[in-house]
Amino acid sequence: MNSAQTRKLITLTAIWAVLLFAPFWMLPLGGYTALATRVLVLGLAAMSLNFLLGFTGVLSFGHAAYFGLGAYGAGLTLKFLAPSTPLALVLGMLLGGVCGALLGALIVRRRGVYFAMVTIAFGQVFYYIAFQWSSLTGGDDGLRGFSRQPIDFGLFQIDILSNANNFYYFVLFCFALMVGVMGYILRSPFGRTMIAIRENERRSRFLGIPVERHIWIAFTLSCFFMGFAGALYALVNNFADPRGLHYSQSGDFVMMAVMGGMRSFWGPLLGAAVFVVLQDYLSSVTVNWMSFVGLLFVLVVLFFPRGLLGFIQRSKA
Repeated sequence: MNSAQTRKLITLTAIWAVLLFAPFWMLPLGGYTALATRVLVLGLAAMSLNFLLGFTGVLSFGHAAYFGLGAYGAGLTLKFLAPSTPLALVLGMLLGGVCGALLGALIVRRRGVYFAMVTIAFGQVFYYIAFQWSSLTGGDDGLRGFSRQPIDFGLFQIDILSNANNFYYFVLFCFALMVGVMGYILRSPFGRTMIAIRENERRSRFLGIPVERHIWIAFTLSCFFMGFAGALYALVNNFADPRGLHYSQSGDFVMMAVMGGMRSFWGPLLGAAVFVVLQDYLSSVTVNWMSFVGLLFVLVVLFFPRGLLGFIQRSKA
């Protein structure tokens, strides 16, 4: 094992150790377990967006639509279909992913600002549907009347979701599962092809790579991951509302990915941690908390083009 592999192994061990023991080290620092849970869920959402943005080079400003669809899918499942947390997660992921696959087929030939604007337009369509269809979604008041349920194994149940620490570790397990799938895909030949398209789309075409098909698959997979994150977010809050589909939420995900480092795998998780912690602290101090987060974003873009994680890695090199 060479030095680069050793550093990578040490970094991965440190990341998972920090996540595994978060409920214990956050409390002395003034944090709380629910905050760590939100970091995991929004970090997964930012990593899902970065799967498309950072590794394929395609920017979507409407990805919150699939996050919100995942949340509504999970909430509607628990409220009307079956009191099953795993089923809610699966159906929430499917709702976000299938809608993303259908819309991705329509917009995959667009590039640059045109792609971004079309994703915003479709995202806002879902937002207004959720806003206006109050008989199903609750409209502006949001979808209520559901809650996360114990894990049912048929012969017995394990109520791991009522306690904050237990729910954190359930979310951490789900996060690890999705991150593992994401990492496996990125290390596969398909993942290498995504990076080739990001680096030089024209050369990829000359090599015979079906670029539109690969971008569509990457977009679809990203939407499935985003839908799963949205379903988890509905379980965190026992609530889903139209603001989860709004383009401003997509902007938050883009900020998390860029601040953390959009060309690195773990960068968006760091960006989400910084964003969520600052939001939690500053919103208790001032209603203009977004101004400070926006200023930090500008400073990161100007002085740390590889994001916060890139800056940390360069400092250690």
